[in-house]
Amino acid sequence: MADVVVHEPDRSRYVLKRGDQVIGSSYYETGPRGELVITHTEIDEELQEKGLGSKLARGMLDDIRTSTDAKVVAKCPFTFRFIQTHDEYQDLTSR
Repeated sequence: MADVVVHEPDRSRYVLKRGDQVIGSSYYETGPRGELVITHTEIDEELQEKGLGSKLARGMLDDIRTSTDAKVVAKCPFTFRFIQTHDEYQDLTSR
């Protein structure tokens, strides 16, 4: 069963789903200038350290890139490090 990243705007989050099960979440807030402030990312404890956080971050950032023109502000330490180590996403922080 493939993992898929789903945006849940009514809950201000992106989730990583495996079938019907949510195995990870990234939460955000909309800032005063329309920026998306990523506040927290979590992966199911039993599944951590298997690259799922990166899969969630990549899916979320790809969706933000294609569906908005919002600037990304990564207050979440995981997302901040992910962006810093993946050059292809650094432009999202300066839109």
